[in-house]
Amino acid sequence: MMSLEGRTIFISGGSRGIGLAIALRAAQDGANVTIAAKTAEPHPKLPGTIYTAADEIEAAGGKALPVVCDIRDEAQVAAAVDATVARFGGIDVCINNASAIQLTGTLETDMKRFDLMHQINTRGTYLVSKTCIPHLKRSANPHILNLAPPLDMQAKWFKGHVAYTMAKFGMSMCTLGMSAEFARDGIAVNSLWPLTAIDTAAIRNLLGGESVVSMSRSPRIMADAAHAILVRPARATTGNFFIDELVLREEGVTDFGAYAPGARGPLAADFFVPDRVFDKTDTKLIKAFG
Repeated sequence: MMSLEGRTIFISGGSRGIGLAIALRAAQDGANVTIAAKTAEPHPKLPGTIYTAADEIEAAGGKALPVVCDIRDEAQVAAAVDATVARFGGIDVCINNASAIQLTGTLETDMKRFDLMHQINTRGTYLVSKTCIPHLKRSANPHILNLAPPLDMQAKWFKGHVAYTMAKFGMSMCTLGMSAEFARDGIAVNSLWPLTAIDTAAIRNLLGGESVVSMSRSPRIMADAAHAILVRPARATTGNFFIDELVLREEGVTDFGAYAPGARGPLAADFFVPDRVFDKTDTKLIKAFG
């Protein structure tokens, strides 16, 4: 199975950035894509809404269903999943892309923000997966893909932002546990994480701005890696913490220059990338985080 043609993808978030890039790559195959996100009206500082994303998906060759959905709300998630099944007949892929970030220390992190990160990242991933699983069980090649990091339990990933790391690793623990829990059902549950910083709103607005953008790759590398994972046989592809570049190297890609055409030097390694991963690539990297 080398195509996502006719398959139905439910993605949380997805109105911009990595989520939208994954949706557009699937649309090129002729996939059906539900964009379940809160952004119904244009944001003054961020591009895209669920409706502009849907237009792009349709233009790329897919079918789109934009649904206003706050993944913290169980009723809204259930309604979004029901709408997807009513429109497309089922769900083949669940992508947990929605995420909240704040890189502050313990004393600087107010509990409202702590709760937001855990409600969206950990609880949202759990809830969206839980709601999609009954439909995934009926798919011929069901996948859950969490945009979450490897469980590299080193203090350096916690010390500057305990709350955020806990929330992201909560997504990763969903991968670890659900991959084993639903193995008999043939549902693949995996995580995907970038080797390098990715040019997204988070990088531009929170993590260094243009100086880090110049050391980042396009979201397209995550989209291509996600596609490569999602067309693999589910029963043989579960419980993995994939790194985007390493996935594509397995697919035979050797030239990664097109993913960072503006880069003139080393790229910034992303958060949470285990040291052992760097031994598997000859990409020149700066450990900018952690």
